[in-house]
Amino acid sequence: MARFSSVSVSVDAHVGSLQLNRPRKSNAVDSAMWEEIPRALQELVAQGARAIVLSGAGKNFCAGIDLDSLMQSQQSAGGDEAAACGGRHRWRFRQFVRVLQDAMSAFEACPVPVIAAVHGHCIGAGVDMITACDIRLATEAANFSVKEVDLAIVADMGTLQRLPSIVGHGCAAELALTARNFTGAEAQSMQLVSQTFADQAALMAGALGLARRVAAKSPLAVAGTKRTLLYQRDHSVRDGLEYVAALNASLLPQSADLAEVFAARAEGRRPVFSKL
Repeated sequence: MARFSSVSVSVDAHVGSLQLNRPRKSNAVDSAMWEEIPRALQELVAQGARAIVLSGAGKNFCAGIDLDSLMQSQQSAGGDEAAACGGRHRWRFRQFVRVLQDAMSAFEACPVPVIAAVHGHCIGAGVDMITACDIRLATEAANFSVKEVDLAIVADMGTLQRLPSIVGHGCAAELALTARNFTGAEAQSMQLVSQTFADQAALMAGALGLARRVAAKSPLAVAGTKRTLLYQRDHSVRDGLEYVAALNASLLPQSADLAEVFAARAEGRRPVFSKL
């Protein structure tokens, strides 16, 4: 298993764990983390993970972006040539933002489901992160905030694009325009998280249990279901039906997973699936 400086990864019985690992900084996202997240997800899938639990080490899930690291990375991305040309400076800044966006979108692009387990603070970039995940769980006392307007910036790493489809446009607008704090209990009431737990231990037990249930299913069916749900978010029902018809036409006729399910039922055992 590869080693990373800002996250820790492991796989146990097809369940992957990706833990943000900057506890002294409340897991604020720095340059190492946004570079390592996509590679860490790829490593987990390569090592056989069929579902991944995303969590944070220490007292908080993620306190947002590390502003000192952000400023240093932005300055180094500019360079002397860009500083002398406004057009180049803006172009390179745009490319820098795309790197950050791609790091958050890596959870969505991951072929296996990612389950976010949130405790403590989940601020700014933390919300960007979890809205790109497939399932979100939290402690009742977890603290959330779409914080960017308090920093005089427009959130640009995915929250404004993904949150409305999760909680509705009006609710997303209120949260993004006020930057107010809200708890895990309220997050569940607005369907940002699907379940809350009394404490972090119960949260992790619930997240791992859910991941094990997903990991026991056909990897092909799970990956196809994830892609279909994501496709449907941005398309009409008619387009979505065409998409899933084409997907199943390409997968089902020669699916070893489908054959294994029928064989397992006939033999009275649990199905065993090969690596995706």
